[in-house]
Amino acid sequence: MISRIDLRGDTLPEGVALRDLLPRAEFDVAAALEKVRPLCEDVRHRGTAALIESAAKFDGVELERVRVPAAALADALAALDPDVRAALEESIRRARLVHRAQRRTAHTTQVVPGGTVTEKWVPVERVGLYAPGGRSVYPSSVIMNVVPAQEAGVPSIALASPAQKEFGGLPHPTILAACALLGVDEVYAAGGASAVAMFAYGTTGPDGCPPANMVTGPGNIWVAAAKRYFTGRIGIDAEAGPTEIAILADDTADPVHVAADLISQAEHDPLAAAVLVTDSAALADAVEKELEPQVAATKHVEDRVRPALTGRQSAVVLVDSVEDGLRVVDAYGAEHLEIQTADAAALAGRVRNAGAIFVGPYAPVSLGDYCAGSNHVLPTGGCACHSSGLSVQSFLRGIHIVDYSEDALAEVAHHVVTLAEAEDLPAHGAALKARFGWKVPGK
Repeated sequence: MISRIDLRGDTLPEGVALRDLLPRAEFDVAAALEKVRPLCEDVRHRGTAALIESAAKFDGVELERVRVPAAALADALAALDPDVRAALEESIRRARLVHRAQRRTAHTTQVVPGGTVTEKWVPVERVGLYAPGGRSVYPSSVIMNVVPAQEAGVPSIALASPAQKEFGGLPHPTILAACALLGVDEVYAAGGASAVAMFAYGTTGPDGCPPANMVTGPGNIWVAAAKRYFTGRIGIDAEAGPTEIAILADDTADPVHVAADLISQAEHDPLAAAVLVTDSAALADAVEKELEPQVAATKHVEDRVRPALTGRQSAVVLVDSVEDGLRVVDAYGAEHLEIQTADAAALAGRVRNAGAIFVGPYAPVSLGDYCAGSNHVLPTGGCACHSSGLSVQSFLRGIHIVDYSEDALAEVAHHVVTLAEAEDLPAHGAALKARFGWKVPGK
C-alpha cells in the first residue's frame, strides 16, 4: 500500500541532494496561475456578478447575493449540535491562550544619549480569511485564522467560504456557526480564486466587500495560485499545498498509533503526504501490516486515503539510526512532524525544519488540528525551512520610530556623510550638511 525508500548503508547526502531523495506531491502552482488569471480579472471588472457566475459554474449554486445575512449566522449557531458547539468553544479557548501570549509590545532601544529607535507593532487594517469547503468542512480553520487576527488587534475581519448547494447557497452551517461564535459577522459565500480576488480588488454594491490588506487561510491549488497572482498587492500567509505528516519513530513506537496517524492525514486529500522515517525495519513491517485493516475500516478510502498512501508523495523511509532520521526529517521540512522515539522531547528540541512538532505518543497531529492551542495553518512542501505557521505575528507589522536630538545627530554625522559619499550619493550627505551650516561635525 505504501512504498519504501531505503537509505540504509550509505552516507546520507547533504542539503538539497537529500531533500530530492524524499517523496513529495506534484503541485504545480505556476501552471494553475494561468488558469486563475481570467477568473481574478473577471472579478476585478465585474465584481459581484463575476462571483455569482463562479458560484454557478464551480459550485452549482444560483446565488442572489454573496454576503451572508446576519440572520443566517444566528440561525446556524442556534441549530448547532451542543457537543460540536462545546468542542468549538474549547478549541477557541485554547487557541486564545496560546495566541494571546504571542502579542509583541513596543520596545525602545537607546542607541546613544539623545538617540533612540523604537519598534512598534501595528496590526494590518483589514484581512480576508478563507475557509475551504470542498471535500471536507473546516470550522477549525475558521478558528485558526480568526483567533490570531483578533489577538493581533486587526480591526476589520471578513471571511469567505464556498457556497454549498445543499444549504441553499450559503457556506456550510458549521462554518457559519463558528463565525458567529467568534463574532465575525462579515461572511461571504465565495470560493476558490474568485474569493481571493474579491478580497484583493474589493467589490461594490449592496453586497460589496471592501478590499483587504492581507488574505490568509488554506485552500486548493486554485487558491494557492490566486495568492501568488496577488502577491505584492496583498499580503498572504503562504501558498498552501497538500497536507503532510512525517513521523520519526524507533522501535519503541506503537505501530497501531503510527498507522492511525498516517491515515489521519491521508484522509484529507489524494495528494496528502504520509511519511514514516524509522531505523526499525520491524516497525516498518508492523506499520505496513497495520495499515491494511485500519484503511479498510475508515471512510473516504478510494477517493482519498488509498490514493494518498499509494501516491509518490508517501513512503516509509528506512535509515540506519535515529540520528540519520533526524537529518532526513530536517531535510523534508514537514508541515506536521511527529516524534515517537525513546527520547522524543530531546529530539524535538533539535529539529530545525518543521511547521509544528508533536512529541511522543500522546500528541498526535489530530490534537493540533483542533484542540492543542497551536495553529494548524502551517507551511507545506518543504517551506518550513524558511517559513512559519500562522500566528499573531502574521498580522502585525513592525515599524521603526527613529528619534535623534541635534547633539546625537552631530555625533554621528561624519559617518553618515562618509558612507553617503562612498556610495556616490552626495545628496544623502548634503541632507546632514544642511543641518549644520554645511560644515559637518567631525570632518
